[in-house]
Amino acid sequence: MTNTSRLLVGACAAVCFLFGSGCEYLRQDMANQPKNRALSPSPFFEDGRSERPLVENTVARGSLANDALFVPKDSNAFPLPVDLALLNRGEERYKIFCSPCHGLQGDGNGMVVMRGMKRPPSYHQDRLRQAANGYVYDVMTNGFGQMLGYSAQIPPRDRWAIIAYIRALQLSRNAKATDLPAELREKMNQAGSSFTKPEAGSAKDSTGGRE
Repeated sequence: MTNTSRLLVGACAAVCFLFGSGCEYLRQDMANQPKNRALSPSPFFEDGRSERPLVENTVARGSLANDALFVPKDSNAFPLPVDLALLNRGEERYKIFCSPCHGLQGDGNGMVVMRGMKRPPSYHQDRLRQAANGYVYDVMTNGFGQMLGYSAQIPPRDRWAIIAYIRALQLSRNAKATDLPAELREKMNQAGSSFTKPEAGSAKDSTGGRE
């Protein structure tokens, strides 16, 4: 190797050494970002922490577990007084959000089911009639199976209004006459007595004549 060649090799080695030792300072791309790793110290803040504490009075997005309208999943409590206004609100919200799949009567025969989507279970089966209110609230909030959660679309109070209306639908299919108040039983008896059987030989045919 000639002296000139040795000189060129030495020069190349010196250049590589100089640039190689400074690469970590020159490269500021995705491979070497100026950032703070989780829980790493940082001189930028006075307390020396890169992780910042929560701002005072910060509230988590969505309904909190200690919210007055939250009940455990296995609880059958109902945190609102049930009245006609709540049932009317529940019926309105049910028809908007629930009836497309569950049907107007809660039997699972909604419009999307009639168009080929999977049929949800009927609210009138024993399993859902006996399900706790907290379970229904949890399903409505977080979803179940193919059903997505409605926490962003339905406020907690309206979820309970819907639950109240679902319970009314279930009761309408399974209530006994003896469970009704006395005044309602009296109205049923009066309505039943107003229907009398036609006398024999008095029925008319479709042309208006007698049989």
